[in-house]
Amino acid sequence: MRVLLVLGLAVLAGCGSSSSGGDAGGLRVVATTTQLADMARNLDPSADVTALLSANTDPHAYEVRPDDVKALADADFVLKSGGETDEWLDGALESAGVADDKVIDAGAAAGLEGDDPHWWQDPRRAVSAAAAIGQGLAVDPLRYVQRLQALDRDVQACIDAVPEEERLLVTSHDALGYYARRYGIRVVGTVIPSLSTSGQPSAGEVDALVQTIRETGVKTIFAESSVNAKVEQAIASEAGVKVGKELWADSLGPEGSDGATYIGSIEANTRALVEGFTGKPANCF
Repeated sequence: MRVLLVLGLAVLAGCGSSSSGGDAGGLRVVATTTQLADMARNLDPSADVTALLSANTDPHAYEVRPDDVKALADADFVLKSGGETDEWLDGALESAGVADDKVIDAGAAAGLEGDDPHWWQDPRRAVSAAAAIGQGLAVDPLRYVQRLQALDRDVQACIDAVPEEERLLVTSHDALGYYARRYGIRVVGTVIPSLSTSGQPSAGEVDALVQTIRETGVKTIFAESSVNAKVEQAIASEAGVKVGKELWADSLGPEGSDGATYIGSIEANTRALVEGFTGKPANCF
């Protein structure tokens, strides 16, 4: 269904803040998240794209600034991720006087499940989001969509090479649920038992997680780039396992990092997970 939707849209289209300037006279696009900003830049290189969230920023604790409201007021289009990731947006849109028809809800197009806002961790959902953004901006999304579809196939091949019993995931918080469901990974637990990074685990929750890690045979705990990994290090030490390479969970990485783009972040996460699951170098991508 999603592939047909994308092809249909392609035919129709053919008939902290960071900014990436396009050609003079291009659309002014404001995206709440780094992932959406990167998608917009790929879909319309001529657009002047501003991301309200910066690289390695925790969206769950973000507070809107006056510059954000000004950027929203000046935008031709606003890209919304949906859920708790940018629940602060509605108030900012009202303050900026942004009309509803200027807002492209990428999360709704991607298909949010319940309260989990991390839809971009499943490249198939990113395909649907990119198609909706392309339609909203009146640009052809097909080339970028094909890259996302290739990404999905490549990730699947990487994960399929790992025996199912070794695909055991423990992360900082519950941010990779969509990824895990897509690629057949078992989420054993999270350091922060929540979809948000706000809050800290209790002593009892830490003890229970350590016990679960020991019982299930988890080899690696995966910290996330936007959180302090001290608790992860302590749990790993207590459980006798290691802490893997940081994952790009809620935000993309800074320029020059392997998570600086959406596609790059998923590739980097996949390599890190395969290495953590197997204890061997990942020959992916």
